Amino acid sequence: MPSNTHNDLKTCEGPPTTAASQVRAGGHESLPRKSADPSAFSLSRRTKKEVPSTFLKKGTGTGGTDVRPPAPEGLEVLSITKPKTKVMDYQAFAERPNPPNTEFRRFYERGDLPVQIDHGGVTNRIAWKVDIQKLDFHHYLPIFFDGLREVEQPYAFLAEQGVYDMMSSGWQKVLPVIPQLIIPIKTALNTRKKEVIVKVLKVLQALVMCDTVPEGQHLIGQALVPYYRQILPVLNIFIRQNDNLGDGIDYGQQRRENLGELIMETLEYFEIHGGEDAFINIKYLVPTYQSVVIT
Repeated sequence: MPSNTHNDLKTCEGPPTTAASQVRAGGHESLPRKSADPSAFSLSRRTKKEVPSTFLKKGTGTGGTDVRPPAPEGLEVLSITKPKTKVMDYQAFAERPNPPNTEFRRFYERGDLPVQIDHGGVTNRIAWKVDIQKLDFHHYLPIFFDGLREVEQPYAFLAEQGVYDMMSSGWQKVLPVIPQLIIPIKTALNTRKKEVIVKVLKVLQALVMCDTVPEGQHLIGQALVPYYRQILPVLNIFIRQNDNLGDGIDYGQQRRENLGELIMETLEYFEIHGGEDAFINIKYLVPTYQSVVIT
């Protein structure tokens, strides 16, 4: 397979470092943690001995206002220390590590993927070097799904567009590969990055819709039901992430970037195309979800 052109890799910075490759994507080991307060678990109280240098000196107070008066001459002004960075109270919403060590990046940099960017026309497109129907979906489709958590170009564009192209080529070849797609989907969602979650949700909607042609029987939607335990917990965390702008204009609405609305829309797709067991499984993992199917 010929190597990719220099134009395709002009924005990348080379292979990931050893430290980055050892970080687990979606892990929570590097999240900031609060120090435990022993007074919450016992009768002991933590006290701090005050020293004269920490006392407020005459003429250095604000008098209950935000305006700090100028200090009189000859008086030493108490130095103001920069406040420490506040640890997020709800760390379930905090972004997780997303190291650049995806299988898609590794295969693309080795030249093992039959794709390259076609820079012709108004927008960039993917130029496939072989016919998509001749590809081994069991090998290539999980690799492209693993690249969905990429945020650097050209990997992010190639992985996302490659997934759409392979799904549109025929749902019969996608259906047997569903079990191999769950771990890449779960890893991408666990990064908690909004742009990655939005990308994955749009792909999931296209995934359950790619077999709704007249000869399709919604088999892909039914095949995803046993894997709701891996997919839906992160959606349950961000389901209330709606942008309340008051009378403002949400310019991201046209691009479908409102996370809360997109999650509700995805769950509705899951229920409609997931068969009779879809709603009870969704309700178990997302208790606030209400059925949209009229019985």
